[in-house]
Amino acid sequence: MIAKITLQSILQTLAWTVVCGVIYPLVMTGAFQLLFPYQANGSLVQVGGKLVGSELMAQQFMGDKYFWPRPSACTYGSSPSGLVTSSGSNLGPTSAQLQTNVNANAKTLRTEGHLPDNAPVPADLVFASASGVDPDISPEAARFQIARVAAARGVGVDQVAALVERSVKPQQWGFLGEARVNVLMLNLALDAAMPKK
Repeated sequence: MIAKITLQSILQTLAWTVVCGVIYPLVMTGAFQLLFPYQANGSLVQVGGKLVGSELMAQQFMGDKYFWPRPSACTYGSSPSGLVTSSGSNLGPTSAQLQTNVNANAKTLRTEGHLPDNAPVPADLVFASASGVDPDISPEAARFQIARVAAARGVGVDQVAALVERSVKPQQWGFLGEARVNVLMLNLALDAAMPKK
């Protein structure tokens, strides 16, 4: 009796390993490659045949001529080993380091934007995301940066503002999440519409 139950257990383990560990992943991979190849391959973005990033991962944009993403606790997924990493800071609300980071981020934003020392700053521009590679910012965070980007590019604020508004994605299916702006896609649209001088 015990030998029979042991044999059944081994066969069940093998069968379900093949079904769930081989057949199901192959079927799902094939189906999504056919139905949603862009998303299944990482939503990779190319410009002129050159890979510039993914819609799903933030990257650092330097200088005043670009919109900035949220701060990253993992330096936007890069590591000395070349592996892509993702992590939050794990700093709690009473952490002195968190307060220092937030104050430094707010100061940089105010300085670069030529704003008073007490000017309010959108929370998502001073707090790092949980993943460290969040590709989106709030519409408010994008609007906060319009004047800086417009001045750096030598174009009108209205032009940049219109581009930001066209880049706002509504809630998914009208009720999930929040409205958002993908920073990579916004900066690519910015370069296409208003080339850097």
